[in-house]
Amino acid sequence: MPALAELEHPVLAWENGAPQSSAFDDVYFSRQNGRAETGHVFIDANRLPERFAAWREPRPFVIGETGFGTGLNMLCAWACFIHHAPPDVRLHLISTEKYPLERHALARALSIWPDLAAEAETLCRQWPEAVSGVHRLQLGDRVILDLHFGDTAERLALLDGRVDAWFLDGFAPAQNPAMWQPALFAAMAARSRPGATFATFTCAGVVKRGLKAAGFHWEKVPGFGRKREMLAGHIDTPPVDNRRQAAPWFMPPAARPAHSAVVIGAGIAGASVAAALARRGVHVTVVEKTAPAAGGSGNRQGALYVKLAADTNHQSRFYLAGLMYSRRWLGTLDPEYRLWQPGGVLQLALNDREAARQRRFSDHHPLPRQLVSRQAQPRLSEEAGMNVAAQQGLFYPGAGWVRPAALCHRLLDHAGITLTYGEACRVERHEDGWQVGLSDGSVLEADQVVVASAHLANRFAPTRALPLQPVRGQISEIPLPAGVSGPSRVVCAGGYAPPALDGVLTVGASFVPNDAGTELRADDHRHNLGELKRMLPELYQQLEAAGADLRPEHASGRAAVRAASPDKTPYAGPVPNADAWADDYAALRKDATRTFTTPGRHHDGLWISAAHGSRGLSSAPLCAEVIASRICDEPLPVEGPLADHLHPGRRLIRALKQG
Repeated sequence: MPALAELEHPVLAWENGAPQSSAFDDVYFSRQNGRAETGHVFIDANRLPERFAAWREPRPFVIGETGFGTGLNMLCAWACFIHHAPPDVRLHLISTEKYPLERHALARALSIWPDLAAEAETLCRQWPEAVSGVHRLQLGDRVILDLHFGDTAERLALLDGRVDAWFLDGFAPAQNPAMWQPALFAAMAARSRPGATFATFTCAGVVKRGLKAAGFHWEKVPGFGRKREMLAGHIDTPPVDNRRQAAPWFMPPAARPAHSAVVIGAGIAGASVAAALARRGVHVTVVEKTAPAAGGSGNRQGALYVKLAADTNHQSRFYLAGLMYSRRWLGTLDPEYRLWQPGGVLQLALNDREAARQRRFSDHHPLPRQLVSRQAQPRLSEEAGMNVAAQQGLFYPGAGWVRPAALCHRLLDHAGITLTYGEACRVERHEDGWQVGLSDGSVLEADQVVVASAHLANRFAPTRALPLQPVRGQISEIPLPAGVSGPSRVVCAGGYAPPALDGVLTVGASFVPNDAGTELRADDHRHNLGELKRMLPELYQQLEAAGADLRPEHASGRAAVRAASPDKTPYAGPVPNADAWADDYAALRKDATRTFTTPGRHHDGLWISAAHGSRGLSSAPLCAEVIASRICDEPLPVEGPLADHLHPGRRLIRALKQG
C-alpha cells in the first residue's frame, strides 16, 4: 500500500469564479456552463435519470469517478438521484483524487451554484484532511460518498466494491498522461458490475485503446459545447478479480437478504453497528443483558484517541482511518457537541524511549498538522492549560473525548431498532436464517446476526475458535475542589485525564489482562492516581493543597471488562467456519507458503465486531460501517488489504501456519 502521508494541494488560478490547475494548465469545469456540461457528459450519457427512477435493488446504485476535483459531478449526481429515485433506494458515490483541494477553495469553487448550496455545505463540513486512504462521508440518510485520496489507478486497485456507472473524468490526457494509463482502465473493468456504463468528455486515442483492451465497448456520441464528440459505453462481462489469489480464505461470503438483524450487545460496538444497519433500512433487534453501555462503554468519559506505530503498518492505517471517520461521524450525529468534544489530545513522552518512538513516528509520517504534530515545551503545557511532566509529546488537534454511555443511548434511539433485554446463550443457523436463543427460553429470528458482546463474543459455538482476552479496566473519579480545574485537553501517557465534566475529573484506566472482575479495587485507584501524578504533577499538588481526598481506599470510580485480540486489532467481518478452514487449509501446518484456490467457508449471515480494547471510540464506528457495507453489498469504507486485516479468520490462518 502507498505511504501514509499528506497529499499535495493543487496550486490554483481563478477566472470568473472558476478554478484552474496551474500544474496541469487545465480547468476543473467549463467556464461557460460547468453544471450543464456535467449533466450532458456524465449524468445523461450514463442514463442516470431513467436508471435512478427504475432502481429497485436492495443494494445502493454505485457511481465511480476518476478525479473528484471540485465535487461538481458528484453533487449533480446526488441532486439527480434525489429528484428521480424512489424514496426507499440508496446511492453510493466513489471518487478518487490525488490532489485534494483545500476546504476554503472547495467552498469557493462550489459557491457559483446557489441551488447546490445545501449539498456543498454538507460536503465542505465533512471535508477530510488530505491524507492518502479512504474517507467515508455520510451525505444524507440515503447517500454515502467515499473519497479515495491518492493515485487513481492505485486507489481503484485497492477498492473493495463494484460500480454501476463510471464518470471517467480528470484533466485531459494531453495535460495529465500519467493518469490515462492501461492500469486505470484495467482497474475500472475489474471493479465494474456486469453491464456497468461509463462516459467521458474525451475521444483521445489512448482512451479508446485503453477502454477496448480492458473489455469496455465504446461509441462516439455528441459532445458538449464546442466539443463535437465524446465517448460513452459499457462493459458486459468484467474480468475476474484475482486480488485474493494469495489469500482466498478472505473471500467474503456472497451477499444474502438483509431485511432483519439481531445484534448481541449494546455497547459502542453493538450500538454503532445497529445504527449503521438501521440507517440502511434493516430492522434491527439489539439484545442486551442488563442495560445499554453496561460494560466498558459505560464510563462517564472516554478518550477519542489512537496510538500509532512508529513505522506504518496495517493496524496504524486502520486506527488513523478510524479516528478520522469517528470525528466526521460524531460531527454529523451531534453537531452541538453534547455527546463529545473535539478539544484535542496530547500524548506525552514521559521517558526517553517514548520520546524516541515519537520522533521516529513524526519522521516517518509527514501528516497534516491539523491531524497530528510533535510539540515541545513550553507549547506542550500551553496546549494542556497547565504544566505537564514531559518535554515532548504528540498533539492530535481534532481528537478529544466522548460521553460513551450517552452516545450508545443516542444510537439506539432509532425507529428501526428494538431493544430487547435478555442474555443470549446460543446462536444457531436455522433454515434460511439465524436463531438467537435467550436464557429465558425465548428465541429471536433474523436474516443476519452480529455478535458484539466484548470478551463474551466467543462464547457461542460458531465463534468459539476466535481468541479473545478479557482486560479489566478501572477509572477513578475525583470531585474537583473550588479553585482547581482540570486540563483543557485530554492528556494521556500510561493513563489519561480528559477535561473535567460536571466538576469531576476522570482518570484512567488501569489495564489488567485476563481479569474479568468488575469490583472497585484500591490498587487500581492507586495506579490511576499515580499516573495522574506522573502526567500532571502540578494538578496533583493543587488537589492536595485544596484538600481533595486522594486516598485510594476512598476513591470512587467504575470498573469494566474490555476485550482484546492477540494482535490488538479488532475483529470486524464474517465469522469463519473454523472446522472447514482447518480441513481446507490443513496443508499450511506443514508449508506456510502453500497456495490455495478454495474460498474461505463462513457461517453465512453471522458477523462479529469485537476486540476493540481501550480504543473502541476510534475503531467501532468504522468497523460498523465495514460490517454494514458487507451485509448490504456496498463498497467498503477501507481498502481491501485493511478489510482482510480486520477479518476474524486471520487468527485461524496464523494458528495453522504456526503448526
